Amino acid sequence: MHVTLVITSNKIQMKKLFILAALLATTVGAFAQNVDLRRKIEVTGIAEQEVTPDIINVTISLQEYMDGKKHIAINDLEDQLEKAVKDAGIPASDFTVNNVSAWNNTYQKKKAPDFLASKQYGLRVRDLNKFNQIMSKIDPKGIQSTNIESYDYSKMADLKRDLKIKALLAARDKATYLLAALGEKLGGAINITESDNSSFPQPRVYANTMMFKASADNNVGDSDISFKTIKLNFQIQAVFEIVK
Repeated sequence: MHVTLVITSNKIQMKKLFILAALLATTVGAFAQNVDLRRKIEVTGIAEQEVTPDIINVTISLQEYMDGKKHIAINDLEDQLEKAVKDAGIPASDFTVNNVSAWNNTYQKKKAPDFLASKQYGLRVRDLNKFNQIMSKIDPKGIQSTNIESYDYSKMADLKRDLKIKALLAARDKATYLLAALGEKLGGAINITESDNSSFPQPRVYANTMMFKASADNNVGDSDISFKTIKLNFQIQAVFEIVK
């Protein structure tokens, strides 16, 4: 009986060893199949371009003030702005009210009778001359500040696509002439990775004293706002196969 038990135990251990060996062989085989033995070349292609924004998003802050004993109300300043925007042909969708809490605060009025209300508006313009025209029609003393929120370019999507294609083709051309120098030929793409290194102008805040000058003849006022260029830069990291 004792001999039979020992033989049975040995058989079980041998069976476990065979199973373990089979699993190891399967794992090694699968790993070997996943190893990419193709010869490869990795290169970088870059394409860049500067464009002048044709869209500018601005916030305009108006604040009522005291002209001697006369109170220039926020409603009067708002009427001036709305009329100027309409006269400039700006679509209603490009003119919004961003903040109404400051001017509609009756608690502040009761607490401080000399409280000067303010109101903030959002404006999208595509022509800098129209922006100057609008601001020249508003009482300059009622302009608290103007903030450039962001710049944009109307054909941005198309331009980005074209630059990515140029960067990819630049990577392909680089790989082609490098391999040609070694007597090798370029195969198909194995992997493509893109990076966007574009830079947009930083938003700026302008005080009314910096931006606008009172004009006695009501001509278009001067503004130190200018469209800074947008620098688009795309980098493509591409891996190609080397073929015979």
